[in-house]
Amino acid sequence: MPLPAEFHEIAKRVNNWGRWGTEDEIGTLNLITDAVVREAAATIRTGRRVPLAVPLRQDGIQTGMIPGRVNPLHTMIAVNFEIFGPDTVATSDDAVTMGLQAGTHWDGLTHVSHSGRIYNGRPADSITSHDRAAFSGIDKAGPLVSRGVLLDVARARGAGRLPEGHVVTPEDLDAAEELAGTRVRSGDIVLVRTGQIQRYLAGEKEAYAFPSPGLSLRTPEWFHARDVAAVANDTLTFEAFPPEIEDLWMPVHALDLVEMGMLQGQNWNLEELSEACAEEGRHAFLLSAPPEPFVGGTGSPVAPVAIL
Repeated sequence: MPLPAEFHEIAKRVNNWGRWGTEDEIGTLNLITDAVVREAAATIRTGRRVPLAVPLRQDGIQTGMIPGRVNPLHTMIAVNFEIFGPDTVATSDDAVTMGLQAGTHWDGLTHVSHSGRIYNGRPADSITSHDRAAFSGIDKAGPLVSRGVLLDVARARGAGRLPEGHVVTPEDLDAAEELAGTRVRSGDIVLVRTGQIQRYLAGEKEAYAFPSPGLSLRTPEWFHARDVAAVANDTLTFEAFPPEIEDLWMPVHALDLVEMGMLQGQNWNLEELSEACAEEGRHAFLLSAPPEPFVGGTGSPVAPVAIL
């Protein structure tokens, strides 16, 4: 299905091409200034650290639905090997083959394209098999640390988990923001909890993937109005799946990554964080979530930590 007029109208309203110059490669991460990070550090009160990544394992989240995005294939290449001769210190080494977006990850700005373009109007064919992403590779993201805000949409709706296929709207985000007791502001990283990761944690991999709640085509304008630096959630597909508009696949990806230049993350485990924020009565924290700097990568695994 061709991208409809509604998509192109939203794209015009959220477009950030040229906002930080024609050479810019990091998009909304420009909003994370030194002042933003200082203010983020000031949110730490107890030092409580909450991990947000799922374990990287061979029987992980991927089911084969996305071709080539394989779970980690982890092998030992040395086991107690006395590399310098008998009776010397022995070493063990391992290697892994995996899809960079197999587990908890960031989608880079080059993960999707539309109409032959990626972020900042660059041509989509600047991504090649040999050279990978010539512009806006995930390595350009750098040390990603900012104020994180949990928008616990499931809890705001009085649910442990949103219903299958629920489309998270701007109104849902407003309600979760009210629950959070803080307004999302420029440079924040927003974490949207649906509770869908519970399916995966319970061993229901197929049900985790499909059908799934996720973000609406209308949410990019909400994030653009708040000048959000990045967004992540606890689903496989990020946006609602199946799509809210029949046969319109991945429009939110295209608006976030291509038009806004805003990183988005998936498969984040927000369950422990939801409980911690409810216990402490606050939903803002220091979030450390730098991607692995794969040069030219279109995404990267990440092991985020929220520090309260």
